[in-house]
Amino acid sequence: MKVLVIGGGAREHALCRSLSLDPAVTALHCAPGNAGIAEVAELRQVDALDGAAVAALATELDADLVVVGPEAPLVAGVADAVRAAGIPVFGPSGEAAQIEGSKAFAKDVMAGAGVPTARSYVCTTPAEVEEALDAFGAPYVVKDDGLAAGKGVVVTGDLDAARAHANACERVVIEEFLDGPEVSLFAITDGETVLPLQPAQDFKRALDGDEGPNTGGMGAYSPLPWADAKLVDEVLETVLQPTVDEMRRRGTPFSGLLYAGLAITGRGVRVIEFNARFGDPETQVVLARLKTPLAGVLFAAANGTLADLPPLRWSDDAAVTVVIASHNYPGTPRTGDPITGLDAVAAEDAPHAYVLHAGTRHDGDAVVSAGGRVLSVTAAGADLTEARDRAYRALARVRLDGSQHRTDIAAKAASEA
Repeated sequence: MKVLVIGGGAREHALCRSLSLDPAVTALHCAPGNAGIAEVAELRQVDALDGAAVAALATELDADLVVVGPEAPLVAGVADAVRAAGIPVFGPSGEAAQIEGSKAFAKDVMAGAGVPTARSYVCTTPAEVEEALDAFGAPYVVKDDGLAAGKGVVVTGDLDAARAHANACERVVIEEFLDGPEVSLFAITDGETVLPLQPAQDFKRALDGDEGPNTGGMGAYSPLPWADAKLVDEVLETVLQPTVDEMRRRGTPFSGLLYAGLAITGRGVRVIEFNARFGDPETQVVLARLKTPLAGVLFAAANGTLADLPPLRWSDDAAVTVVIASHNYPGTPRTGDPITGLDAVAAEDAPHAYVLHAGTRHDGDAVVSAGGRVLSVTAAGADLTEARDRAYRALARVRLDGSQHRTDIAAKAASEA
């Protein structure tokens, strides 16, 4: 199978790494990729938001499967263009991807499907914003209706900050605060059959102790030793399958990766948000634990044959990933700084720990930073404590001037396991 992956972050590196280990994959290409992906896939240049260009590249490469990683190309309808060219693609249509592209659309789908979620208001004027903020009170949850690269949500006790974020958005969803731990659960679907993966938890705040500003994610771990053993089955029954059924009923069937961000509240599971693609950094730990070869699963979703697959096989090991971010992230990051120590991790820590690249590029023979989140140091172990130790030991070998990372990823879960 010849596979083309679209994207260039740590999620795509995790996907490419798993695909490169699949004996069924005979050729692997990634556009645009990054310095780390170049070690496992052949890099190509393409405008990821240009469906015609992506379809042309897939045709030129004689690709058997295209995997669209990021949300922006999906919302832009890139998967539609590839499908129209007769090439199987893993990723929803532009219309179906609105489940991530518009928070208001997602709320409407959830209402139709009877999916439990936070009560909310959609606001387009300052008067509506004031009314909604007053109705729910603090802590305020304010979500930009459109795509915002994981940074469109503000949760704050500060009324002025909530109001400022709301009024900076054209359309905003304001909703009740959901208490309780958060869980990310991915599901692969072909529009009918839904195949849940193993749950993970990510860390959105920039600093230890969940302090600091929201980010795209600073680390993650899987499995969740504190979670109810029936959680995945419950979410499949009450959230994932009803949502996929409702999307099909509306004439916008969803095939690809449906990501449910969940809050485990005192009143039960509630959906915080849906995404239309693998999450970053949770993908890094979920794929680290998946033993079933990946290409066949994604291909079955693309061609509507998921129901024919045997159950997925999972490692009993735990996995932890820690993100190394640039100076000043999540503000405007400093880029172009050299990264050293990657060879040392490969020599000393493999195969238990490895580095997945996010914002990197080659500058001559050197690897330099090229984004806010730069690397995801990922490790597996018999339990979370061992996986954490291995991840942080590997991370200590990496040097990036001015970089930052959290020191407490999975610490609480490991101590309570």
